[in-house]
Formats: sequence, C-alpha cells, structure tokens
Amino acid sequence: MTDLSDPDHVREQYADEGRLETRRSVWQPTDDGRDPSNEAFKAIDRAMTGNSDVLEVGCGTGVMAERINALPGVTLVALDYSERFVELTAARGIDARQGDICYLPFEDDSFDVVYAGWMLYHVRDLDRGLNEVRRVLRPGGTFVAVTNGDDSLADLLREAGGKVRAKNFSSENGEFTLSRKFSDVRSQDLETRAVFPDHASAQAYLDTHDEGLVLPPFDGPRTYSGHVTVFEAR
Repeated sequence: MTDLSDPDHVREQYADEGRLETRRSVWQPTDDGRDPSNEAFKAIDRAMTGNSDVLEVGCGTGVMAERINALPGVTLVALDYSERFVELTAARGIDARQGDICYLPFEDDSFDVVYAGWMLYHVRDLDRGLNEVRRVLRPGGTFVAVTNGDDSLADLLREAGGKVRAKNFSSENGEFTLSRKFSDVRSQDLETRAVFPDHASAQAYLDTHDEGLVLPPFDGPRTYSGHVTVFEAR
C-alpha cells in the first residue's frame, strides 16, 4: 500500500491537476447540505479580525485561495509543493509560491490565520510541519485544517480488493495531534458522500491512486460514505 506521505508519491500525484480534479468531482455535501470547503471557509472568516495576513499551505489549483483572497482586508500568500499548482493558483491573481510546510520561508509571527486543506496526511515529518505552522502564526492566531477519516470510502476500497489505510493526520487522530501544539482545538465532523454515476467513474477514481485496484462491475450509480473533519486550533 502506498505511503501517502512518501515525497515521490506526492510529487507524482500532484505533478498536474488531473488526479486531484477526478477525486474532487465526485464529492457531495452532507445530507443536511453542509460542504467541508464551505465550513472551512467560514472558520477562516471567523478567525479574521480586521486586516489579516493569511497563509494557505497546500493550495492545490487555487480554488480556496481565490475565495479567501476575495475577503475584505486579507493579504494572502498561497504555498504548494507542486510547480503546476503554483502556476494555476498564480493565474487566479494570487500571490502563489512554491514551498514546503516543513520549511516555511516566513518570519516568526507573520500570519493571523494558516489554512491547510486535505494535505497534512501528505507531510512526511508532521511534527516539524506543525511546529512551522505554530512558528509563523501570531499570538492568538488560528490554524484551520481539513482532513478525511480513516474509514472514508472504506466500502469502495474493500470492494476493489484494497485495504483501509490509517493516515498520519485523520479525523481520528487530528485532535490529539493538534493538541500537542495548540491549547484550544475544536472540530466539526461531516458525513459526506461520493457519488459515482457508473462503474467507469468509480474505477477512474480508484485509478488516480495508482494502486492497481480493480472494482467488480456494477450497473447504475453508486454512493459511498465519506467522513471529513474541519479543525480549528489556537
């Protein structure tokens, strides 16, 4: 099973936007209409007081960065390991830079808010990465982090002959991990859904992980359960 935090794996996975967009396209909000990205955005907005400096680490294609950048009084820097993602984010008019969460190129106490969406499980040295987040946050600043549960899409993986993987940062261990660096950690759990219109779309999703999993044929659409947690740490 692939190590999600292996640098070579991360580099290959995010050399371009194809795999990310395939995975992103299937996810639907919770039954009561809550979307994890919207909940994370609300948390970022709540954490701001007047003019605020915000850092997004692992900005991907810049979808969230564009939303954050539109908030009044924001000065945003977006960081990603992938050159392609930096290019795509910069094309949205964002100050986007290539960088590594474990070696943030900023002075101490530089930001009021740091956001990391669905990326901390890719960090090989998570302790160092969180130390860096803590270092660049100003006193009273907020770290917003989003991650999946270990059991997210468990049924899909099992049907394809795969195994549920434990992540180094997940819904299950996220609060404990963050509490080692932050005194106040709050969480919001969301039961999301991955909706596949047919077998081909479900197999395409699995193929993005490059693990050779083969899903037995089925007819019609299928829905699989996901689990996401939005953390706010101060």
